[in-house]
Amino acid sequence: MGKDTGFKEFTREVPSRRPVAERINDYFEVYQDFPEERVQTQGARCMDCGVPFCHNGCPLNNIIPDWNDLVYRDRWRDAIRVLHSTNNFPEFTGRICPAPCEAACVLGINEPPVTIKVIERTIIDHAWKEGWIKPEPAAAKTGKRVAVIGSGPAGLAAAQQLARAGHTVTVFEKNDRVGGLLRYGIPDFKMEKHHIDRRTEQMSAEGVEFRMNAHVGGNVAVDDLRLDYDALLLAGGAEAPRDLPVPGRDLKGIHYAMDFLPQQNKRNAGDRLDARFDILAAGKHVIIVGGGDTGADCFGTSIRQKAASVTQFEIMPKPPDERAASTPWPMWPMMLRVESSHEEGGQRVWAIATEKFEADGAGNVAALHTIQVGPPPKFDKIPGTEKVYPAGLVLLAMGFTGPVRNGMIEQLGVELDGRGNVKTGEDYQSSMPGVFAAGDMRRGQSLVVWAITEGRKAARAIDAWLMGESKLA
Repeated sequence: MGKDTGFKEFTREVPSRRPVAERINDYFEVYQDFPEERVQTQGARCMDCGVPFCHNGCPLNNIIPDWNDLVYRDRWRDAIRVLHSTNNFPEFTGRICPAPCEAACVLGINEPPVTIKVIERTIIDHAWKEGWIKPEPAAAKTGKRVAVIGSGPAGLAAAQQLARAGHTVTVFEKNDRVGGLLRYGIPDFKMEKHHIDRRTEQMSAEGVEFRMNAHVGGNVAVDDLRLDYDALLLAGGAEAPRDLPVPGRDLKGIHYAMDFLPQQNKRNAGDRLDARFDILAAGKHVIIVGGGDTGADCFGTSIRQKAASVTQFEIMPKPPDERAASTPWPMWPMMLRVESSHEEGGQRVWAIATEKFEADGAGNVAALHTIQVGPPPKFDKIPGTEKVYPAGLVLLAMGFTGPVRNGMIEQLGVELDGRGNVKTGEDYQSSMPGVFAAGDMRRGQSLVVWAITEGRKAARAIDAWLMGESKLA
């Protein structure tokens, strides 16, 4: 694939990020344009691997070498056809997926891997620009009705696949706009929301109905859905946040990340929020507890809101700068990752735990008391390393413990697994006949690429259950 000697002739190139001084004053995507001619050169680096491990690295099993080769040969329309054969939304994954495919690239054994993610994003952006992305409505209707609960990447992927199979699909979303965490969890500087709007317009033209402000288990009765639809797909995500039960947790100014991030996305969309409930970093010393992607999103958002300082805590020790020996190729490498937000100011602190929160005279958080800890699994406290950090806003970004139990899940009475997720068989069907689950609600907190994979597989399972067989991929 690509040019026979391309991996010897060309070095890895990726788009540059916009200057920090510019991008911290807006919420537009951080990456600069990358000429398509240079993307074609990157496609030339893809080798004719005997076994392309990138396939296994990608949860969607994207046919990566094929579309790398097609881009190199300037066959963009064929490239988007191949890319869409496995991935409904490459504009999402091409922007926010951490690219496990690149970690598994054979060239990456001893050279920088192929820039798969950049090529993927460029293919879909090129296709939209050329007007090649059109609605693909089913040729005939099956007469079957499916309710998809949740409009995140799993729900959207399943809905599109099911509609194209001829089923009548309704997506129920508790928020006022489509997208789930794509809409209200991912900051605009990582993915602007017009990418979601463009896809939902396509899906509407394919027959998918979207019902907003429809909270299943709340203002939409579960029993009504069971009566009105032939199958239900639970794709509501894993939204139960992990808490930090230390003294002072009840002080004002301590919030979950997912209470903070959606507000800014809503402001960017032009919504007017009730100022009484605003969570803003402006002028405050911000502490983010949690060193993952959500913490990094809080980091960049706080900087754009003009925080006085931003500090991100991580209880784990600092990873090595290069791939750790414990995660050899083609495994996902344990190594230090620097997000765009981390270039913009602030600091990251490793191997640190919060002991308690300190209040000011009005019941607001004013400081954190911390201590350094040893390596996992014990995280032993290290005497003499105590430190106090000023804090006017604390954001808890320590991940999620699974789907929210009260409401829909309790009312349905579906069985849960040992981690509190909806338990299913290999056919994605829960303990309740006709009720299926996919995405984070089934597997726990994970990546967008996994959610799309789960949605596609669940759609195929539902189609087969309704029709006796399925031609969906």
